[in-house]
Amino acid sequence: MRDFLPADKARREHALGIIRASYAAHGFDEIETPVMEDAARLHSGLGGDNEKLAFAVMKRGLGPDDLAAAAASGDTLALADLGLRFDLTVPLARFYATHRAALPGVFRSIQIAPVWRAERPQKGRYRQFMQCDIDIIGEAGQLAEIELIGATAGTLEALGLSGCSIRINDRRILSALLTHWGVAETLFERALITIDKLDKIGAAGVATELAGLGVTVDNTDADGIAETLDGIANAGWELLHGVTPPPAWLDQQAYSELLTLRAALPGVDLVFDPTLVRGMGYYTGTIFEIAHPELGYSLGGGGRYDGMIGRFLGTDVPACGFSIGFERIVDLLPEDAASTADAVVIVHEKDAAPAELMALKRQLVASGTRVRLEKRSKNLKALLERAEADGFTRFALLGQGVTDAGALEFKALGG
Repeated sequence: MRDFLPADKARREHALGIIRASYAAHGFDEIETPVMEDAARLHSGLGGDNEKLAFAVMKRGLGPDDLAAAAASGDTLALADLGLRFDLTVPLARFYATHRAALPGVFRSIQIAPVWRAERPQKGRYRQFMQCDIDIIGEAGQLAEIELIGATAGTLEALGLSGCSIRINDRRILSALLTHWGVAETLFERALITIDKLDKIGAAGVATELAGLGVTVDNTDADGIAETLDGIANAGWELLHGVTPPPAWLDQQAYSELLTLRAALPGVDLVFDPTLVRGMGYYTGTIFEIAHPELGYSLGGGGRYDGMIGRFLGTDVPACGFSIGFERIVDLLPEDAASTADAVVIVHEKDAAPAELMALKRQLVASGTRVRLEKRSKNLKALLERAEADGFTRFALLGQGVTDAGALEFKALGG
């Protein structure tokens, strides 16, 4: 959990403003949910491994006997009835179930807010961080994925991030691959967790772990698994170009739908990767991640999660979402990526009349200018360098008797 100095905060708010404006331009509406949710909801099995990282909020009025009983039973969750949200998808599902009658049949939501996870802090991974989510609830067709991917790609472009691609797959393709390998359905989640490590431990490492689950490929050993993974990982659409018949492991319906998505998004760099997993257990169909050529980790992702809202509502509702990893993206933006609004510094002597200073400031603020008053110091250069670092672009030295802002002689900072 971090503090942010003014310049960092300005960069972050500038980027958030671009993201909000881009999402809104694509027809999404912003909502807000509480930072806490019921503990039972946060630990309902929908959040995957993130549930283990949730910060619990202890019940009020607990006594020593309660603590001792929980310690003896090992059920520490019995001490908590609330918890800090670890993502924005579980709160959205609860929000929709609560307010469905007041929402349109197809609801396009924006959520931009902090979430909390008890992570081991490292670069790009924090215990409190911002998520920027867009979701479409109530649209069962592929238009949902098309709109979400299109809006996200447009937002990345608006932020000035070039070179990004979007890796795409479908959980049905993964399930078909595991079935082809002879993985028991009860082991699917464990096997997918292993495949998700492909970029970290390599095909041989994944094959060794899968073999430990009793998995074989065409009745061969771990080398056969590794060979298959090496053959399909990052091969893209060319993997299946001109292949007749298609591979036995391929879910052809899911792949056909991915081709439809690709055709509908000609300006987006979509890369088919049949080994893409996405760690959350609630995904049911299409899944996607943002990739950047200079980074070994994703900048965001999402997918279809048709089964989640039904857990709260009792009736299945189609849903799909895409989340931008704000903390990772803001680190890629230029240091000077902040508001370009006019911002000036008026440097005055310490005996300047406060009423006259405020009169000048009011005139400039009324014209849409950001104004800071600075008392002149012995080290004027350091004062101006600090103002420039804080995002100010011009300065003026206030002379005696100047009461009209139009008479100030401004000079560029850093010039």
